[in-house]
Amino acid sequence: MKDLFTVASFTIKDMIKRKSFIIGTVIILVLIVIGFNVPKMMKAIKGDDTEILNEKILIVDSKNIFEGALQNLNIEEIGYNLEIINEEIDIEKIKEKIENQEIDSCLILNKQDNILKVDYILESLGTFESEPTQLLDVLTNLYTNLQISKLGLNEQQINSLYLTVETNTIQTDENAASGNVIAIMLLSLVLFYAIYFCAYQVSSSITTEKTSKIMETLVTSTTPRIIVLGKTIGIGIVGLIQVAAMIIVSIISANLFLEEGMLETVLDMSNITPLLAILTLLYFILGYALYALLYALTGSTVSKPEDINSANGPVAVLAVVGFYLAYFSMMNPTSDINVFASLFPLSASFSMPFRIMMGTATPMQIIGSIGILILCIIIVANISIKIYSSAILNYGTKLSIKDMFKIYKDKNN
Repeated sequence: MKDLFTVASFTIKDMIKRKSFIIGTVIILVLIVIGFNVPKMMKAIKGDDTEILNEKILIVDSKNIFEGALQNLNIEEIGYNLEIINEEIDIEKIKEKIENQEIDSCLILNKQDNILKVDYILESLGTFESEPTQLLDVLTNLYTNLQISKLGLNEQQINSLYLTVETNTIQTDENAASGNVIAIMLLSLVLFYAIYFCAYQVSSSITTEKTSKIMETLVTSTTPRIIVLGKTIGIGIVGLIQVAAMIIVSIISANLFLEEGMLETVLDMSNITPLLAILTLLYFILGYALYALLYALTGSTVSKPEDINSANGPVAVLAVVGFYLAYFSMMNPTSDINVFASLFPLSASFSMPFRIMMGTATPMQIIGSIGILILCIIIVANISIKIYSSAILNYGTKLSIKDMFKIYKDKNN
């Protein structure tokens, strides 16, 4: 146990001191802060919404279709600065007003039978401009209300003309899904990043130490099993610290830079409970352990840092396949493929926490998923440690898959 603690603490200190780790972490935290400031930046670029009131529209109701009711429009609610006239005006005079920037556009209203005809006059209809549909909807509603009032209906009769729709969604599946998919997918990305990149560091650390001959000192001081487990634990702790820093900075940035209630409109965090946090942490540890042991295996098969990417290729492919299996199965949370993704060890760490969050995972599925992950970790650990023990001092060419099979079958190892 002392040797395990020594290797883990050595790994933690070595990781934290690395410039790549420090710079990478700082960049991530800065990007998080910038990300939470994007709404303010966009608002500063576009300007305040009240600037819409600067758009001045002339409404010509020469036939008095609205019987003076246009004067009662709530200008702030519509979002335009309106000028209302109830007399004929020459088109050329309107054009002159637009050219002199007295008005931005004009609506000339005419009624034929039950059709409100509108001539929309403006200087030029640009790419991002269109008819003022919001204002036209207001005029339509205003005319409707004006005609209803002439019928002499009481308030109850008027209210009966308008239908209010309330939707109550009922899911027939016993494990009905609930929750914000955006929040779930976002958290899935964070969990994948944490597991994948932390596990990748195990391979990088082992290869670096082989190159610097530190491994020879470690092997003479303790057993390969302790080295593998110590490095896995040490880098896992550093990864947890990094993820914790990201979460803390995100929470602080959200409170400091986002307007009140903005985050809740995008992400529904109501399903995030202490139990979910504990289970997510457990799946992070198990998922990290599985991929870290696989990377420890690939790291021990190479002796040059430049060979590490090619050696890690197969594990990287497995990680990406596992992530996308979980990611795309979220599109249909109650499907069989989603259940498979939460039980399959390569994707369980990315899928199951968010099936729990959506309320689609049963207790037996959770227990089964954790059991399968632990079983796979034990199997991969035994294979990795055995091959690691023989390959760790290999400074020649990269070991092939055939060589690794020979090492594993050799009972003397």
